[in-house]
Amino acid sequence: MQKHEKKASGFCWPIRVYYEDTDAGGVVYYANYLCYCERARTEWLRTLGIDQRNMRAETGLVFVVSRVEAKYLRGAELDDALEVQSEAVRIGGASVVFEQRILRGAELLFTAKITIACVDWNMKQAVRLPDELRSLLETAA
Repeated sequence: MQKHEKKASGFCWPIRVYYEDTDAGGVVYYANYLCYCERARTEWLRTLGIDQRNMRAETGLVFVVSRVEAKYLRGAELDDALEVQSEAVRIGGASVVFEQRILRGAELLFTAKITIACVDWNMKQAVRLPDELRSLLETAA
């Protein structure tokens, strides 16, 4: 059993495993761990005052996942109380790299390194993070 010693310096978001999250074996379906990470990143941005729907409407910018490195260590099961820890570890010109961990108590179940790109919705291409947004992310990180 792998234990997680260090508390994340970033953002923590609680998740409860529901029946709909599990597969035929009764454990969380592997893709749902990525959904949990997405929820945690979205809630982290929300606490910073970043509403992604408004950001798209006002600036035409969106965040998209451009890379995922994931490691599945243990399976979560129905009704488990989980914690998703998210930490922005690198803020690049047009991207943010997050390290995310999912724990059940002190037991580490899943780790991921997820790169999020800033994309101009209309042009469908990566663009530099606006200075105001970059500053907000750097302060929070």
